[in-house]
Amino acid sequence: MKNIAIFASGTGTNFDKIYENIKFGFLKANISLFVTDKPNSKSLKKALDRNIPTFKFNASDYSSKLAYEQEIINQITNHNIDYIVLAGYMRILSENFVKTYKNKIINVHPSLLPSFKGKDAIKRTFESGVKYGGITIHYVDEGVDTGKIIEQGIIKIDQSDTLETYEQKVHELEYELYSKTLKNILEDN
Repeated sequence: MKNIAIFASGTGTNFDKIYENIKFGFLKANISLFVTDKPNSKSLKKALDRNIPTFKFNASDYSSKLAYEQEIINQITNHNIDYIVLAGYMRILSENFVKTYKNKIINVHPSLLPSFKGKDAIKRTFESGVKYGGITIHYVDEGVDTGKIIEQGIIKIDQSDTLETYEQKVHELEYELYSKTLKNILEDN
């Protein structure tokens, strides 16, 4: 069984779904480490409530990105992590970090890449007037949302959709497709 680290910065809804899918046997993995850059986040509280080993940090407490990322690398090494799963982690990982874990860092992005890379992808997709949006699950590389695409899910944007209803559709698809894709990756490697 693979050991995974979940990285999150926010409320932890994708983390919840991954945790539930492990608990109910759909995903064969251990969440062996939880990493957050937001010590007051809801996702951290969830990890602590579930007795998952955690590493929390404030970037401003470190002299550089290299310094806090080295602490994260130490934690990953100590917990024998096989894969890093980004679940709403809002920091860009350094080139050094990404190269250290090449093809071992997986992210879900709320658009059909290569369109709408970066922040506010749901809003930018919706406001662009496109007829279809969706999500992309990809390996993380040195760029922002430029890594090799693993899986995509498409959502039709209806005329009756509001930003809020479209955002809900995006999240529902994330919850379903992220765990299915992780299952395939973890079972194939």
